[in-house]
Amino acid sequence: AMRHLPYFCRGEVVKGFGRGSKELGIPTANFSEQVVESFPSDIPTGIYYGWACVGNGDVHKMVLSIGWNPFYKNIKKSVETHIIHTFKEDFYGEILSIVITGYIRPEKNFDSLDALILAIQEDIEEAKRQLDLPEHLKLKEDNFFHLPEGKIVNN
Repeated sequence: AMRHLPYFCRGEVVKGFGRGSKELGIPTANFSEQVVESFPSDIPTGIYYGWACVGNGDVHKMVLSIGWNPFYKNIKKSVETHIIHTFKEDFYGEILSIVITGYIRPEKNFDSLDALILAIQEDIEEAKRQLDLPEHLKLKEDNFFHLPEGKIVNN
């Protein structure tokens, strides 16, 4: 997983399965299929951490899932970003810029929703710890996060 990192990605936020906020209490921003398909095909599925920025907003810590979400038996691979910040409203249609800086664990199935939620909360705590380290912190300031004013990014 590490040879692909840091991995820079940007794309529009689309409506996902609607599970993150409602079932898990952990909202996620989902990338379109085209963006998901642009990821390296050999990047391992699993849970990652890094930095995220919506539009030209502030850069926040994030935790990210790449894969099929075995608990939900997805048939399409998804990339779901949980930004460790409380937003006042949804930001569908906005441009999300992310830098993936580290890997936490492989994807796995869970016996219950509670077990899944607990694992995600542990992943979030691990991401927060890792992102305070200087080698990860320096990427928070990367120029990648500064979209040129008025430029529509469409990849």
